[in-house]
Order: sequence, then structure tokens, then C-alpha cells
Amino acid sequence: MPGVWKGLYKLTGYTNPQWIGKIRARSPQLIHAHFGLDGVLAMPLASRLKLPLLVTFHGYYATAQPTFQVEDSSPRFWLGYINKRGSFFRQLYFRRQQQLFDSAQCIIAVSEHIKRSLIAKGCPPEKIQVHYIGIDVKTFQFSPGEARQPCVLFVGRLVEKKGCEGLIRAMAKLQSTRPDVKLIIVGDGPLRPSLEALAAKTLTNYQFEGSQPSGVVRARMAEAQLLAAPSITGPSGETEGLPIVVLEAMAMGLPVVSTVHAGIPEAITHEKTGLLVQEGDVEALEKEISRILQTPSLAKQLSYAGRRQVETVFNLQVNARKLETLYLETIS
Repeated sequence: MPGVWKGLYKLTGYTNPQWIGKIRARSPQLIHAHFGLDGVLAMPLASRLKLPLLVTFHGYYATAQPTFQVEDSSPRFWLGYINKRGSFFRQLYFRRQQQLFDSAQCIIAVSEHIKRSLIAKGCPPEKIQVHYIGIDVKTFQFSPGEARQPCVLFVGRLVEKKGCEGLIRAMAKLQSTRPDVKLIIVGDGPLRPSLEALAAKTLTNYQFEGSQPSGVVRARMAEAQLLAAPSITGPSGETEGLPIVVLEAMAMGLPVVSTVHAGIPEAITHEKTGLLVQEGDVEALEKEISRILQTPSLAKQLSYAGRRQVETVFNLQVNARKLETLYLETIS
């Protein structure tokens, strides 16, 4: 009954002896968990196997503030495992956050912004290593001179911190003078119905494509004139780490208009490797989108500079070797 064993493990840390035997048979040297909650859930396993634990933090668990009483130990909290499982595990993370900081051998932050957020939450600075996520520059290729359509592309989950509502409002202003410029939104999420309703009222040329496989996303990036990534800080203080889609677009030579948010300025220098506006500034967002559409020389400059930035700083091959070095240091 794997479901029962999984629930028992998540709630109590008790591990099925057969799991332990199968894991030990593989002679693991360390455990690397991605996202804070996965780090919390991996702690009992790391302790049982006496293995070093590394945890990579991306966005939510490094930046969000709990919206509930973390110390609550009432039956209501434990009943949340049955009727509000998502909320239950977020609360479980915050209850065990400091324990994770104390027990993990290494905490990996995907940007300097995430490192600062972790330190503010009580993580020992000496445990934190900034390690950027790498992009496969062979998969996300740059094809200079490729014909592009009058299209603004958005790729991401349709949640508040992605800033898609502001983008739709900016595109409404733009389409009042450039009705030929289409907004394509790739992604899905809880805000999709409200965003579709807003687009229907304000836009004349748009398309919601829902979630798509990576091959389709690459095809859209090859066709569009720019990627818009207008991220904002969520109501609980949640931010991005450093959006992968921004790096993927830069790798393909697709100019990016984004915001001064989280780790984005670590990848984009304004007017050098992309364009940045302040969070939630709809007028500035529309203005910078228009600049790229109307200034081919600027778009070309950003295309080449963005590709070079990924090749040198966010290259998967280079960053994978750095991660391997970190593994070896942790083991030794």
C-alpha cells in the first residue's frame, strides 16, 4: 500500500524498511532535494541513511511569509492533511524550516536574491551557495535572421506573481495603435478564467494556448518578436527565484522585457541584455514592448547580448560541472 506508507513517512518520518534496503543497494553518497518542502520531507531519510542533504531553493519557500499560525498544533492542523493538503504541507514546511536550515549540509540558492531572502529567514550564510540553473544552449539555439511575427509571447503559470494581468492591460494600450501585434499566452493556472475574461474585454488580437510541451514553447520563441515576463511580488511576499523561461528566451536570441524583480536583474541588465521596468508599471511595460517592436537595431543588439549572457553565465554544461564540484566537496 504505497499511499499509506507515503502518508506515514510524510507525517511521522517513519520509512518503509524495504525502501531503505532498496536505496542502500544503490550506495548513494548524498541526497539533493529541490524546493524547500522537499528538503523538509527528505530530512528523516537523510538522517536514517546518514547522508549529507543538499537543498535547492527557487522562489516560494525562500521568500513567502506564512499566512497562518505556524505553531498551531491543534487537531485542526493535522486534519488539514485530509481536507486541505496543499495548505497543510506549506504549513508543515514553515514549522520545520529552521530544522532544515540546521540539518542540511548545503543550501543552494538559484540567485543572489534567494540567498538574501534565506539569510533573512535565519539560514546560516556560510551554508548557502549561489548556483544558477543552467540552460542547454544546444537545445535552445539562436538562429540570427530568422523571420519573426508581430507577436508578444508570455510563457508561465497563470498565477499572480507572473504579472500576466498587467501584461494584458499593457497590450490593450499597445493594440489601440498596433492591432496587428498579437499576444500569445502559453501556460495554465488558477487565474486563467479571469485573465481570459479580461482579454476578451480589452484585447482584439490574442490567443491562450494552455500548457504546451517544451518543443512547442521553443517554436513559439522562434516566431515571436519578444518575450514579456512581467513578474511581480505576490500577496504573501512570494517572488520568483530567476525564471527559467527568461533564460531560455535569451538563449534563443529572443529579446526580453521583464521587471526589476527577484533574481531577474542578475540575468538582464537594462538596455544591454534586455529591458526592465518596475513591477506593476503598465505604462512602462507598454512603452518598452513598443521600443523593441519599433526599433529593429535595439532588438538585434538585445538578441546577441542575451545569447552571450546565457553562454557565459547560465550555460548548462558549465554549471553542471560546478554542481558536480559542489557534490564532491560536500561528500569529502
